[in-house]
Amino acid sequence: MQKDIEAKGVTVRRDGAVVAFETKMDQAATMLKAVFAHFGQPVLVVTDSWFGNDGLWSRLGRGRGGAFQILSRLRSNLTLYDVMHSPASGASPRRGRPRKYGARLGSVAQCASTFRARAVTYRVLLYGKQRELLAYSQVVMLKTMKCPVRVVWVFRQSRYVALATTDLALSVEQIIEFYGARWKIESGFKEIKQDIGSAKSQTRTAHAVSNHLNFCLMATTLTWIYADRLTQAPERKHKIRGRSAFAFSDVRRLLAEAALHPDFQALCPPPTQSPQNPFVQLLLRMVA
Repeated sequence: MQKDIEAKGVTVRRDGAVVAFETKMDQAATMLKAVFAHFGQPVLVVTDSWFGNDGLWSRLGRGRGGAFQILSRLRSNLTLYDVMHSPASGASPRRGRPRKYGARLGSVAQCASTFRARAVTYRVLLYGKQRELLAYSQVVMLKTMKCPVRVVWVFRQSRYVALATTDLALSVEQIIEFYGARWKIESGFKEIKQDIGSAKSQTRTAHAVSNHLNFCLMATTLTWIYADRLTQAPERKHKIRGRSAFAFSDVRRLLAEAALHPDFQALCPPPTQSPQNPFVQLLLRMVA
């Protein structure tokens, strides 16, 4: 926490130096820039409504010439403006400061009611199935991003979801499918926190916290590698109506059974010499 870093306590030191404080937005921007630097390819950032605003967009240099694009869900009370009738630069139809944005279209919720009659059917791959959805798309000006964005209203019965992206080249189908894939990230958070135990750490020092999280990420990665190499999909232990896909806990259970099987010692024989540090051996067995 910031107050602990400002106090320069022992627990916030790494290699003798105090860890620099970063907000969540700063941390997100730092990691995204590292991804771009590694791959050298444009990055499409899919976020929830908390990150989908100028707080992250400005820290990414407002896209840095196409290096970054954002796809996010919009809050219902945000105000939208017509990008087609934005005031011309230097021209002011009325006295006073010229408008920064075009004609006011209303809030996201108001626009959803207005545009619902214009929605058309799209066929998209969503949550593992081909589905038909009613959606309407329009390019608008968004104050929270301070730039034009493409907004897609997806309608289902009496409800709707509004998605927005700075990448105006994306199609309606791509916007819906890319945002729908974001749920896998939320599932990954649950797996790392609850199934693997990253949220149950009792560590306090900066090094220990990083090491614990790295162990958890390694265990999660190994579990999914094991699942990818299975010849047959595991059976779901806790069956849910309308859902046949296996869960992370099902793979973890199979992996634990395989590790405890007598034949496992033939594939991974114990070392001939006992390790110098039994605590390290215990950690590695926990990860396995």
